[in-house]
Amino acid sequence: MRILFTLFVTAHGLIHLMGYTKAFGLANIQQLTKEISRTAGIFWLLCVVLFISAAILFLLKKEWWLFLAIPAIMVSQVLIIMSWQDAKFGTIPNFLILLVIVTAIAQTRFNNMVNIEIKMLLEQPTVRKEMITDDKLNNLPAVVQTWLRKSGIIGKPVIQFVRLKQMGEMRTKQNSKWMKFSARQYFAVQKPQFVWQTTVQVLPMITLSGRDKFKNGQGHLLIKLLSLFTVAKSGNDEKMNSATMIRYLAEISWFPSAALSKFIRWEPVDSFSAKAIMDFQGVRAEGVFHFNPAGDFVRFTADRFMGNGKDAKPEKWLVEVTGY
Repeated sequence: MRILFTLFVTAHGLIHLMGYTKAFGLANIQQLTKEISRTAGIFWLLCVVLFISAAILFLLKKEWWLFLAIPAIMVSQVLIIMSWQDAKFGTIPNFLILLVIVTAIAQTRFNNMVNIEIKMLLEQPTVRKEMITDDKLNNLPAVVQTWLRKSGIIGKPVIQFVRLKQMGEMRTKQNSKWMKFSARQYFAVQKPQFVWQTTVQVLPMITLSGRDKFKNGQGHLLIKLLSLFTVAKSGNDEKMNSATMIRYLAEISWFPSAALSKFIRWEPVDSFSAKAIMDFQGVRAEGVFHFNPAGDFVRFTADRFMGNGKDAKPEKWLVEVTGY
């Protein structure tokens, strides 16, 4: 769709050459019956340059394509009004491009909001880089010790910040269609928190922008259609806080040294599983980590609230590893 929109903007820009050609008598443009001054012709040519430049920057994923596209539309529409009888249909592509501009501005604002939250997360004070020794694992269930040793944390410093990127598919209901998504996520470990941002492709040119956040023991969710229209928003609800903390707990499987956090305690369940119980900022969450005989983490299970508010019910929640 990015390429199609680029071609669309380029073609719309090139059409403005007709006004320039008419003004300077370079060709007989029968579609334009009204005389065009040379001054106006210069502005028709300016639209060509602005639209094509904006299209190239859009293709290159440069956010400042907007600074060329917006004046291009403004100048173009003035010229169309001046030659309304001949050029009125040019309003349609201008309007379509304007819609994309509006959503792009909304996406930029959404990104800036998330970037501020990430910056605040990364400004969390760090602790002295203390190396993990084998004796720090002694009080953990045997299966957790095996997992942590195999993960390679011995002799390494405790991880304090994590950044990861995700690509995959999600759906809102069991029988609904799968939608592609991409996401980025930042974690802080010393004082547990995360910020997760995603873009979900619902339909061509139709996206959902989402942000999930865990900070100070509170969960916050925000989902917007086209980054403009809020379709879901919740935060600092008892059930939401619990559900978000369970998510954090499950995701330490990506950075196992966080299992040594002072906010997490472990209880053995059987030879291949252990329960992790997290208490932080007055919120409590728990889940069971399952391992295979080799000591690899393979599954996390918990009772997690689906949604929030008085109607939210705990559901069986599963995170499963499909490969290493």
